[in-house]
Amino acid sequence: MPIYEYECKQCGHQMEALQKMSDDALTVCPACNKPELKKLISAAGFRLSGGGWYETDFKSGSKKNLTSNESSSSSSKSEAKKASSDSK
Repeated sequence: MPIYEYECKQCGHQMEALQKMSDDALTVCPACNKPELKKLISAAGFRLSGGGWYETDFKSGSKKNLTSNESSSSSSKSEAKKASSDSK
């Protein structure tokens, strides 16, 4: 469940709330009990950076480039189908 940040526009109270994404936003400030609580937009709690972690990172030899082999074999299959339909 994500943690959302809120700020009261009336008294300036800031808080965090652990909520489901499907939950309605909180509106009543717990400090002043006014319906002035607004959800803040903030950065995510994690960041994906670096070279990445791919399925090919732990493969060796001919299995290492599965993606490029699959794309070249699928393109050669489509070329073969086109050639056979042109000859008919």
